[in-house]
Amino acid sequence: MLKKIGLGMLLLLLLSACSAGSESQEQAMDTESGAALEEKTEEMDVSLSNATEPKEETPIESANRMVIYKADLRLEVEDFQSSLEAIELKTNQYGGYVVESSTYREEEEVYSGTITVRIPNDRYQDFLTEAEGMAVKIYDRTVNGEDVTEQYVDLESRLKSKRTVEARLLEFMEKANNTEDLLKLSNDLAKTQEEIEQLLGRMNYLENQSSLATVTISMSENKIVVPNLDKQNLNTWEKTKQQFATSLHYLLSFISGLFVFVVGNTPVFIIVGLIALPIFIFLRKRMKNRNSSNQE
Repeated sequence: MLKKIGLGMLLLLLLSACSAGSESQEQAMDTESGAALEEKTEEMDVSLSNATEPKEETPIESANRMVIYKADLRLEVEDFQSSLEAIELKTNQYGGYVVESSTYREEEEVYSGTITVRIPNDRYQDFLTEAEGMAVKIYDRTVNGEDVTEQYVDLESRLKSKRTVEARLLEFMEKANNTEDLLKLSNDLAKTQEEIEQLLGRMNYLENQSSLATVTISMSENKIVVPNLDKQNLNTWEKTKQQFATSLHYLLSFISGLFVFVVGNTPVFIIVGLIALPIFIFLRKRMKNRNSSNQE
């Protein structure tokens, strides 16, 4: 009897152990599948986050550095027009171009002005030397250089990351199963492409500014203004002819006015003469008679 009871208890223990083992195995399988699903989701998020993280920058050689050069010169020159033409000629010879040019006339025959040019960096110092060589006197010379290499490398790294994000978003859009996901991915793609355009615009600006130096030159003449005595104050013959013409004009004007006055008023003179003549004759006769009586 006791042996039967012992065998029954042994069977119950074996059955409970088997059921516990199967349950633990199912839980392990569920845990593994859930972990795989979470790992796949995290992998997608990490792929996008890694794409936006900048990579480690490599050292930049000095020959490849990007520097924006700007110079301001204030010069006194002997002749403004010839100096301006010489600067424009040198700018073309060095492969640059004129950005802006303005000329002012301060006094009679005295000019000043400003010219702004862009010169390739490899000819920048040569151009400054040429420009200063035209001057009689150098009042100011300001030269600035801004190193934008690190800024450009940072923009380049960010652009690569944004390009990667753009490519991944395009892949996700091809695999999107519903409209909501497609709309969200489309908005993210538009935002990423806008950021790419901004990065490209900034990079292009830095490339242009660092490839050509900007030079602004203000020039003024050192001429001493002398009055034109030989043409104005000392030109006796011209003045004599001018005065003779003026006097002749006044004389002709007076004769013309007198002639017009006399001829134009002839009727009036005739009437006045007809009235005044009898009176004059009467008065004359009376005076003669008076004189005759006095003599007697």
